[in-house]
Amino acid sequence: MSEITYIALDAMGGDNAPIEMVKGAVDAIEKEPSMKVFLVGQETVIEKELAKYQYNKSQIEVVNAMEVIETAEPPVNAIRKKKDSSIVVGMKMVKEGKADAFVSAGSSGAILVGGQVLVGRIKGVERPPLASLIPTEKGVSLLLDCGANVDARASHLVQFAKMGSIYMEHVLGVQKPKVGIVNIGAEEEKGNALVKETFPLLKEQSDINFVGSVEAREIPHGQVDVVVCEAFSGNIILKLYEGVGAVLIKKVKEGLMSTLRSKIGALLIKPALKATLKTFDASEYGGAPLLGLNGLVVKTHGSAKAKEVSNTLIQCVTFKRQKINEKIKECIQSDAVSAE
Repeated sequence: MSEITYIALDAMGGDNAPIEMVKGAVDAIEKEPSMKVFLVGQETVIEKELAKYQYNKSQIEVVNAMEVIETAEPPVNAIRKKKDSSIVVGMKMVKEGKADAFVSAGSSGAILVGGQVLVGRIKGVERPPLASLIPTEKGVSLLLDCGANVDARASHLVQFAKMGSIYMEHVLGVQKPKVGIVNIGAEEEKGNALVKETFPLLKEQSDINFVGSVEAREIPHGQVDVVVCEAFSGNIILKLYEGVGAVLIKKVKEGLMSTLRSKIGALLIKPALKATLKTFDASEYGGAPLLGLNGLVVKTHGSAKAKEVSNTLIQCVTFKRQKINEKIKECIQSDAVSAE
């Protein structure tokens, strides 16, 4: 039997909590028997929701936490003052070794602050990046940083590239993943001061497959497997991606329903179209892990529904099985030794 992965799920975080969180947990344990989910939050509310389902009682446990950190709250103050919140209680479970991972659709700021303050960084990791899988013509690419470090240094981006390469190789199975730095042109001399400083440093790294600059228009084509940038650019790319994807899907559906002829055609292409559109559904790829921490912390969309929650929980199992944290630790420590 596979080793059990213990996951603390913030049942109170996100727009659709606790309904979709609980449903996602129930769906996940049906697909993955080597998983135990701790639903962290207000016990009476969670128990009421759980009562709607038939499930393996040994795979789900409720952990009471009476407070909720709201999205608008200052994250540092919220983490410090709300000790009995679902985010703080869940992260402490990871810190204390009671859980392998923490998953939340709640306040991004609180998750980022809590990850660094409560769970802590792997020794040598300068800044943990938020890493999100995005759909491309060739499959998926990993975009990092997409939300954690708006201001970053060249050395941070080098570490992002290394951690992203480890993730793509061992979680997605991409051999020698191609790494590119986001830029406004393909030429090495282009870019802002940060890109110009980082580019030659990435070229020097023998343990990653750095292929140069990647322009935003090339990202959807899958030109690179690991897309590296600071979080200001990364978050803009991610949100534009999501917005354009949603508009395109809406327009395609409107076009297919516009006339009787198009409706007949839609019936004929429905299976193929459904499969294609599925690849552009963000919920299929789970959440965005905060790489470089002493335990796994994953942020899902605030609007996450059961499918995304379920996929994120299963993603955590893969992360543990592939020993991603151990591999990141080995890589960072090896760099530290080389620098001495």
